[in-house]
Amino acid sequence: MSPETPPPNGFWAQAAADPGRTVLVAPDGEEWTAGRLHADANRLVHGLRAAGLGRGDAFAVVLPNGVEFLTAYLAASQAGFYLVPVNHHLVGPEIAWIVSDSGAKVLIAHERFADAARHAADEAALPAAHRYAVGDVQGFRPYADLLEGQRASAPDDRTLGWVMNYTSGTTGRPRGIRRPLPGRPPEDTYLGGFLGIFGIKPFDDNVHLVCSPLYHTAVLQFAGASLHIGHRLVLMERWTPEEMLRLIDTYRCSHTHMVPTQFHRLLALPAEVRARYDVSSMRHAIHGAAPCPDHVKRAMIEWWGECVEEYYAASEGGGAFATAEDWLKKPGTVGKAWPISELAVFDDDGNRLPAGELGTVYMKMSTGGFSYHKDATKTRKNRIGDFFTVGDLGCLDEDGYLFLRDRKIDMIISGGVNIYPAEIESELLAHPAVADAAAFGIPHDDWGEEVKAVIEPAPGHEPTRELAADILEHCARRLAGYKRPKSVDFIETMPRDPNGKLYKRRLRDPYWAGRTRAV
Repeated sequence: MSPETPPPNGFWAQAAADPGRTVLVAPDGEEWTAGRLHADANRLVHGLRAAGLGRGDAFAVVLPNGVEFLTAYLAASQAGFYLVPVNHHLVGPEIAWIVSDSGAKVLIAHERFADAARHAADEAALPAAHRYAVGDVQGFRPYADLLEGQRASAPDDRTLGWVMNYTSGTTGRPRGIRRPLPGRPPEDTYLGGFLGIFGIKPFDDNVHLVCSPLYHTAVLQFAGASLHIGHRLVLMERWTPEEMLRLIDTYRCSHTHMVPTQFHRLLALPAEVRARYDVSSMRHAIHGAAPCPDHVKRAMIEWWGECVEEYYAASEGGGAFATAEDWLKKPGTVGKAWPISELAVFDDDGNRLPAGELGTVYMKMSTGGFSYHKDATKTRKNRIGDFFTVGDLGCLDEDGYLFLRDRKIDMIISGGVNIYPAEIESELLAHPAVADAAAFGIPHDDWGEEVKAVIEPAPGHEPTRELAADILEHCARRLAGYKRPKSVDFIETMPRDPNGKLYKRRLRDPYWAGRTRAV
């Protein structure tokens, strides 16, 4: 398609116009054309309607990255359904909660997650005829049955549907983020416009690398928007640092969504491995979801150049964006507000704070609101007017750039002094023997809390008392006394989800057994 020809709006129109174009490279390397993916998405709509789903109904998927996930996304988006992606690392009762709470009428699961999916379907009392499996799961019908015999042509009454993500549930039961359906055909909404925030253009030989699980809000949003503006997708099922470099080199990938943990592990590769692959095609390596230590960010910019960009957002909405140039000018910033968003900082009494003052970060979207499904109390609790918060602490500078400190729930209060774990973790990660790190408060009879560090040693380093002492000495040279960890424990693997989010409660809660935190 020539640059002078405006691309058709949305994947479905593009697939009709050019069905032979390759739009997807599956994790096993199989290439899918637009026409083939379009036909399967249409068949799935007809199959779900035959199963009883109508506009506004939900269906849930427990799937790895693959063609079936994207087919479900495209089907929901043109049939007015809510797609409920479920974290496949959850156990049966957790999946059952999401299936039941969302009101999902159909569950599609992969055989790899058979035990959890079967438990969830039983606990959610889902009828046997509404359980489908990719592969073999006892009590589930084959996924192919949903598509078998269904028409490949577009369904009637096409209307835009949404993804209904569930929050991570770090402070309790996860809650669905539900947006009202607009009640118009999908082509009436520019579904790739989100990527324009980052300067990513339609077509333009772009190739998007999906290197994190699609059940994550941002990962699916980036992938879906890329499809809708004519980009090819390359899917990774399991991320490893060298395989990511190989795929970038092989397919000339131009943009991707990443998390800082991936940066850290890429940088840990031997120099000769890093030099083996050409990453010059990468134009936008956009990261978020967790704080990125300054030394890690600088090292990635030195290696990959100014394609390393950062955003701040939440499943509920966004957000801020910082180019590499922004960050080098104002190190530590997560950027300025998106054109469709507004940022503000409020104190605990609901007063808006001026530039430079630390408080709770709030956001507002101009594209529409949301509510937490079946939880009006939580919906009201996290709002000030049209602004909402996910509990992060930060400040805006005089130029409107946002700087985050930490999550309010993770803040350590020792002797009445506020301590921010992200700063400590950044220094811990600068130690060559540290592969991953967490800092949090544990009980102290006099101070209320003291700082504990939990370390995942880097390969080749044993978790010894000598290493713990060396890490503490490293912190003593870099941190004020009140910020320094007082002790170090070691862990074989840090409890992070594949998107890089640290399950800090799993680390912290055992130290607080029988005690109550003030925060």
